[in-house]
Amino acid sequence: MTRQNRVLPTGEIVALPFRGAWMGNRGILHDEEGRLGRARWRHQHWIICRLEFKGRRRPLMAPRRYTELFFLDEAVALAAGHRPCAECRRDAFNAYRRAWADAHGGPLPSAGEMDRRLHAARIDPLARGQRRFRARLADLPDGVFVEDAGSGPALLWRGALHPCRGPHYEDGIEADPAAEVQVLTPAPSVAALRAGYLPAVAPGA
Repeated sequence: MTRQNRVLPTGEIVALPFRGAWMGNRGILHDEEGRLGRARWRHQHWIICRLEFKGRRRPLMAPRRYTELFFLDEAVALAAGHRPCAECRRDAFNAYRRAWADAHGGPLPSAGEMDRRLHAARIDPLARGQRRFRARLADLPDGVFVEDAGSGPALLWRGALHPCRGPHYEDGIEADPAAEVQVLTPAPSVAALRAGYLPAVAPGA
């Protein structure tokens, strides 16, 4: 059975026959039968977790427990609005918050502070969907997801755009630095990537 728990760079949660390299959490989104309702989050703490941690095992979409979400890679998870988990990915969490502090100035932020700012940057309150902004490719760092008119989401990586088609990336297309695109990755994470945070990216990019 293919469950509706795969997350796209657009933040949408869909049913696709692959698991992905990372897991995430937005709260309890499914019912007793394992079906998603209308809600796409229950709290602001959207995290990116390892698939395995300290031998813990849990049934997928168990009643009254959080909905396990899955991502192709960390770049997709960041685009969807998530950030590294402070428990199972402590090193990545610390690297992300150091990059955040370098980008935004000030002391190291708490997880709650980052979550509040990420939530404001990732959600359009009117559409209750992904908030986007426009930028030139030349002004964006590797690891960001963008979308051009008429095209699907693509990862910017080493001077090329790699369209993301569910379980894999397509061959890269040379990026035009002067092109203006819609940016899917929330602005605070774009700033962290620019400051040096390096996401885990699936083969193909």
